[in-house]
Amino acid sequence: MGQTARGQVLTLAKKRPIVRAAEVARLGVHTQLLTRLVAEGVLERVGRGRYRSPGAHSTEHHGLALTAAAVPRGVVCLLSALVFHGIGTQNPSEVWLAVDRRARAPRLAWPPLRIVRFSGRALTEGVETHRIEGESVRIYSLAKTVADCFKYRNKLGLDVALEALKDAWRHRRVRIGELERYARVCRVERVMRPYLEALSA
Repeated sequence: MGQTARGQVLTLAKKRPIVRAAEVARLGVHTQLLTRLVAEGVLERVGRGRYRSPGAHSTEHHGLALTAAAVPRGVVCLLSALVFHGIGTQNPSEVWLAVDRRARAPRLAWPPLRIVRFSGRALTEGVETHRIEGESVRIYSLAKTVADCFKYRNKLGLDVALEALKDAWRHRRVRIGELERYARVCRVERVMRPYLEALSA
């Protein structure tokens, strides 16, 4: 039976980039097997209750997939969302993640997280779901991210917000109407208005 259980786990690891201990338990396999497979070097532990094959292919957004697996209700935001959308020149060492203002702060061994507290429409609007390494990753749309950068300009710097706006506009990735909509959601209409007027002039 042990070999059968082992085979089930390894088959799952081939199909999925990340295997959760809960999935293994649902197969009727004791999760101690995962610990043995890690000790043998057959699997590697990438976080609490999450494992993968050592040779598993990981994309440039591997950290986002791991974060989504650990914090499924979080939304990738700000600098990490800009990187995902290919806008600007930022290269953060942490995954910027929006969580509900009342939620408990998630903790991960890796990747490091920068938690930002959102609430109301600012938390729920503009969320897109992308598949990365088999995981459903929630990421704010580019237009919403630009508005968020203006909202958090004191934290990021106004230069980052302006770079994001100009780069997104230059590559025709956003429209004035959606920027205005998210400016209202983020309550930065007055801040963004002169820059939006300059773009559409």
